[in-house]
Amino acid sequence: MSPRARLFLVPVLALVAPLAACGGSDDAGGSEQRTLTVFAAASLTKTFTQLGKDFEADHDGTAVRFSFGGSSDLVEQIQSGAPADVFASADTKNMDKLGNEAENRQDFASNVLEIATPPGNPAHVTSFAGLAEPGLKLVICAPEVPCGAATAQVAKNAGVTLRPVSQEQSVTDVLGKVISGEADAGVVYVTDVKGAGDSVDGVTFPESSSVVNTYPIATVKGAKNADLAKEFEDFVLSVDGQKVLADAGFGKP
Repeated sequence: MSPRARLFLVPVLALVAPLAACGGSDDAGGSEQRTLTVFAAASLTKTFTQLGKDFEADHDGTAVRFSFGGSSDLVEQIQSGAPADVFASADTKNMDKLGNEAENRQDFASNVLEIATPPGNPAHVTSFAGLAEPGLKLVICAPEVPCGAATAQVAKNAGVTLRPVSQEQSVTDVLGKVISGEADAGVVYVTDVKGAGDSVDGVTFPESSSVVNTYPIATVKGAKNADLAKEFEDFVLSVDGQKVLADAGFGKP
């Protein structure tokens, strides 16, 4: 290469280098995502997972991350400083515990209880009163969990004394023990039975209508992405969001 060509090439390379660096920076900036952290009741796992995917599809550059569990456990985590933008509870009582920490609070769904049994219902459970039969391996939610509080209230209303072999911290744990065959029956929500498909049989009971759980959703005070949290709430309450919930068996709030 001639000396003259080298003189021309050096400034061109000097110009290209910063442009390439700028191009890499743009790519990195474009790939950055805002992450929305949603704490939600275990009974919302399937529906909120779907809603999260739909929300991401409508909000380019947004990732929705969920933490599912018993509502009472989630409240404790939030109050202990766990980072959450949105909280969706399976009852109003646990949302009440957040007090002023729950902003833009809205009710978005309702749910009632149903009995789940292994396929074929080998213990022949046909009623809520039948859950008190001696020798029946019954699993329910712990009383501090919304499904457990609802179960206890139904039992009180019906005058039935339940003697469960275990009390779980989330409705999904109850369902898991029924599916695995560890329990003859479990008290869960209508939506859990529907979502489990052929893995369980469902036994409805009229007493369930006496206790209806209302599900509220709220933005957690001090949320890192408060504006995005509000948008997610609005999406859950939108026509599309409500359809996903209704298809899963949830009722209107």
